[in-house]
Amino acid sequence: MQRLSSLLRSPFSFLFTRSSMEDRVAAYVIREHGRGRGLNEILEDRYVQNRLTPQQRLRLLDRPEVIQALGDETVEDTRRELEEARDDASIPKLT
Repeated sequence: MQRLSSLLRSPFSFLFTRSSMEDRVAAYVIREHGRGRGLNEILEDRYVQNRLTPQQRLRLLDRPEVIQALGDETVEDTRRELEEARDDASIPKLT
């Protein structure tokens, strides 16, 4: 009954929840960066690639704890590169 009442109070709350998988990947990214690895290199790891979609990887770069640990500039540069790669992949190539 408690769950039903909380669902009725905020029916769209599920849209804003983060998955525990994203939490674990964020912790992994922060830990690996602390070990001296570059963000692009970490995002290319199979661990990250197998667990997050390209959209989730972009969303990962919006997390405050990731931005704080890695720095605004690093995150912005990587976000820009990921968005460009996504845009390039969606444009059909003329041959």
